[in-house]
Amino acid sequence: MGMLDGKVALVTGAGGGLGRTHALLLAAEGASVVVNDLGGARDGTGAGSAMADQVVAEIQAAGGQAVADYGNVADQDQARGMVQAAVDSFGKLDICICNAGILRDKSFKNMDNAMWDVVVDVHLRGTYLTAKAAYDQMLEQGHGGRIVVTSSTSGLLGNFGQTNYGAAKAGIAGFARCLYLEGMRYGVNVHILAPTALSRLTDDILPDQVKDRFPPEKVSPSVVWLCTDEAKDVTGRTWLVAGNSVSLLNWQLQTVAQKDESEEPWDVEDVGEAILSTKESWPPINPMRG
Repeated sequence: MGMLDGKVALVTGAGGGLGRTHALLLAAEGASVVVNDLGGARDGTGAGSAMADQVVAEIQAAGGQAVADYGNVADQDQARGMVQAAVDSFGKLDICICNAGILRDKSFKNMDNAMWDVVVDVHLRGTYLTAKAAYDQMLEQGHGGRIVVTSSTSGLLGNFGQTNYGAAKAGIAGFARCLYLEGMRYGVNVHILAPTALSRLTDDILPDQVKDRFPPEKVSPSVVWLCTDEAKDVTGRTWLVAGNSVSLLNWQLQTVAQKDESEEPWDVEDVGEAILSTKESWPPINPMRG
């Protein structure tokens, strides 16, 4: 028996990379899976059915249950259609993993509006539309559920040449940090995943010497566990998963200038001196870079 027997899951962008390994492992643990993929290129252009169909075939060949969906997460009707595909095929929806994404990397001085808009549309709007349709279905069913959204260290910590992608991924994290508070009363757990894994989105970003250490198959077990009943009391966390390492990202507050609240406001020069006097104790902007 699997840990997800009887559950129904939707995974967006499941035709390859992380989405594919999420879908395969969900199915291996007993879930019935809607495999969504638009079938386009890394930059979001094009469409096709082959990618989703191939993953469905893999699941079915292993004895699992799956159906394909070719919808665009950034289209409201198609996002709703993905959720309806789960209900029509398997009777309900318990799990939604928002994974679909594209890249249009460019330094900010060379960024244009089209590059910005399409990335924010697919990642941020696409996550919202898919999660909204899934959340509404889970509330209608009345027995809770799991929503996992995919952020990135590019949005949480920063990365050169990804202002559009980073903005969208930071927005996804902010969205989920609010949604989990609302979902708690309905038993809908919400998680933020910031993965490091080799895929067509990261093939030219990860250094060649480390690619073998970060296959997508090493990220999916943690994600799938969060969807099990064992994780029913775990929600609202930000998970950094890289290889076989699972970490929680927590925000910390460090006071760098302070005086008694009964005093007058800081003088500009004085507050600057107070701030700079603590600079050596500041944490790195990006702890993964130092």
